[in-house]
Amino acid sequence: MTQSASPAAGAVPQRAEWTGQVGFILSAVGSAVGLGNIWRFPGVAYENGGGAFLIPYIVALLTAGIPILFLDYAIGHRFRGSAPLALRRLAGRFGEGLGWFQVMICVFISLYYTAVLAWALSFFVFSFDLRWGSDAAAFFTGDYLRVAGEPFTLDFVPGVLLPLVLMWVVTLGILGAGVVKGVQRLNVIAVPLLVAGFLILVVRALFLPGAIDGLNAFFTPDFAALGSPSVWVAAYSQVFFSLSVAFGIMLTYSSYRRRKSNLTGPGLVVAFGNSSFEVLAGIGVFATLGFLAHQQSIAIAELEGLTGVGLAFMTFPAIVAEMPGGQFFGALFFGALVLAGLTSLISVMEVILAAVTDKFGLSRAQAVYGLGGALAVISIVLFGTTSGLTALDTIDNWANNIGIVGSAVVMTITVLWIRRAGTELSGHLSMLSTFKVGRIWLFLVSVLGPVVLGYMLIATVFGLLSEPYGGYDETYLLIVGWGSVVLMIAGSLLLTLSPWRRDPALFTVWPAVPGERPRPASATTEGGAR
Repeated sequence: MTQSASPAAGAVPQRAEWTGQVGFILSAVGSAVGLGNIWRFPGVAYENGGGAFLIPYIVALLTAGIPILFLDYAIGHRFRGSAPLALRRLAGRFGEGLGWFQVMICVFISLYYTAVLAWALSFFVFSFDLRWGSDAAAFFTGDYLRVAGEPFTLDFVPGVLLPLVLMWVVTLGILGAGVVKGVQRLNVIAVPLLVAGFLILVVRALFLPGAIDGLNAFFTPDFAALGSPSVWVAAYSQVFFSLSVAFGIMLTYSSYRRRKSNLTGPGLVVAFGNSSFEVLAGIGVFATLGFLAHQQSIAIAELEGLTGVGLAFMTFPAIVAEMPGGQFFGALFFGALVLAGLTSLISVMEVILAAVTDKFGLSRAQAVYGLGGALAVISIVLFGTTSGLTALDTIDNWANNIGIVGSAVVMTITVLWIRRAGTELSGHLSMLSTFKVGRIWLFLVSVLGPVVLGYMLIATVFGLLSEPYGGYDETYLLIVGWGSVVLMIAGSLLLTLSPWRRDPALFTVWPAVPGERPRPASATTEGGAR
């Protein structure tokens, strides 16, 4: 099981731990509740059956989202490590390679996610004097981003560079403070603030003229849409991406829990808390869209920019410009975006830092300021320029729709079909948790999950091959889109071949459960603290 020829060097350091269940739950909720909850869910629901979309959404949550969330928890907690370490202990060298692939996904996401936070921070400041004026779309792409016609330039935009550098300084500062004093403390403060701020925003939106029309558009069910497979795929996609599963985050976070920890109960709190925030965001967003349609004397269906970057940085500023007290509510909205994005970015970076400290024995400071600093420089060079928006859109699509979905399919097949660890993992969850899992959970994660996700992956690949994404140049998509996936795979191979600083087999699995496979002789009680 051991890859490195070098023996374990000294005692294995104590693994960081959350101070308690509340700290873990808030940190997990902070990771799950991100930009996608605010700018993706409302538009996806509206375009896929309105109120009727909640039916496939809940089905997807119960049959794929929560089961795969529990799978991440079980692997991380039982094998006490970052994605590469835990999967190495569970599934050998191939498992480690899969773990590094998840880390590489996080590397790419961290590069562009910080740029979006920088934009949100800028618009938080712009809110106080409504700097975007009467044409928010032209201000965003023209005055602020200065989007170039070329797909790649090194023409830096000073207005983007400064907040981008600032967000990286803040992010690395929080991570440098450690798991408890940095990551947990941020989430304990930011998550309640985010919920309270967004509640104020939603309540205000409900009293705007036209808000009822917006809510009718959002909730009016179109049951005929449920007959379309694409609606169900959209529901599974939304739940899957929203819960931060299958790319190392929940696996890493659960490895910081104490040995004797309830896993499934808090998991349900995280999953339903995340979904509740999505519905809350949908109410707020569509109430304000109803106001915009009312002001322009048009129907909701005639509005443009109902999802993603367009909703956040073009449509919403236009709404704020026409709202009474728009400065305050603009600041509240973009402040919420910054908080939601920052807690998610921290969790993405934690996957990377935990992996390199586990494998190479780096101190936290070395990992945060060395590797994190290098990522910051790359991010600033790529996304602080006039071509940043195009690169962000492209990498985001490939990292999420190919990288994360592919990772989930390979992980479920490797762990449950090849390694046949389902009984052991379900036993681990049930022995420690108040909410037990059994054969139904095994069926969902080992059969239904891989089938649905595999279908999504194949459909996405065919779609990307048959039509250029976003209307971009095909050569550019080949280099930046598919090239990103190739780099993720190449990086995971190189990192898997690198020697371990400490023997990953020095570890004791606990507790003993039915279906547990015999461990190698080198697995001892040394390092059990991890």
